[in-house]
Amino acid sequence: MNLATKLFPLWAILLSALAYGFPALFTPLKPSLFFLLGLVMFGMGISLKANDFLAILKSPKPIFLGLLIQFLCMPFFAWALSSYLQLPLMLATGMVLVGASPGGTASNVICYLAKANVALSITITTFSTLLAVVMTPLLSLLYLGKQIDVPAMKMLLDIVKIIILPVTAGLIINHFFSAYLGRIKQVFPLISVFSIVLIIAIIVALNQPQLGSIGILLVVAVALHNALGLIVGYWIPCMLGMDKRTCKTLAIEVGMQNSGLAVALAVKYFAPAAALAGALFSLWHNLSGSLLAAIWSRAK
Repeated sequence: MNLATKLFPLWAILLSALAYGFPALFTPLKPSLFFLLGLVMFGMGISLKANDFLAILKSPKPIFLGLLIQFLCMPFFAWALSSYLQLPLMLATGMVLVGASPGGTASNVICYLAKANVALSITITTFSTLLAVVMTPLLSLLYLGKQIDVPAMKMLLDIVKIIILPVTAGLIINHFFSAYLGRIKQVFPLISVFSIVLIIAIIVALNQPQLGSIGILLVVAVALHNALGLIVGYWIPCMLGMDKRTCKTLAIEVGMQNSGLAVALAVKYFAPAAALAGALFSLWHNLSGSLLAAIWSRAK
């Protein structure tokens, strides 16, 4: 079981290739995305205690730092890379929308698999989503010169359904039945690996037509954007003397964006071409995050 978990990146790549070649196998599974994410979040919940969150709220410095890096660095990196690589206007627009989006729920899963601070990850994702109601339109206006409306209520409901409710359910069950959960806790990392690999495959299948038309420059831009987020997310807290577990958590939170939001905003306010960056990022950050989780889960 441990070997299967450690080979997480390999399963993600193999199933992604299968989904790209045969999307019809996975597109019918789209309605299961929320369930799969909820299942993983529940598994996180039974591995956590309420004190994990209380400890973070008592020392909120990592939360503020993560949010600051997220909203200052990621949109700037997107704009700078687009300018340097001279991306066409709509592709550059899509890059900025990805950069201006909050952290994605997949970051919580990757933190869980990387043995980072899951409670901190969930807290930052929740706060960045709340802040995105103001920050994403503001950053879009700053970098793109266009005011957009963020679907605030839908985002908040998604956070409640996908993260808060299943994690809370797991916390409650862990609190009252911890003595009986030993074997279940051992199995859930494997369930999480299977779930996130299937999620990645579904995302690839749903975006297969767009992924087929993506040029090499956009691939380079998205890969560099993700890499820069991971690097500064780790390096800045490290320079400030924070522990390695916190540094790993902030790196994952900063480097992994809510690309689904970026795609939705691109289609609604700009053009289909602007959605390509978000579609590619949704695949890339999961694959890079999977690889990072496999490496960090073995690091002491």
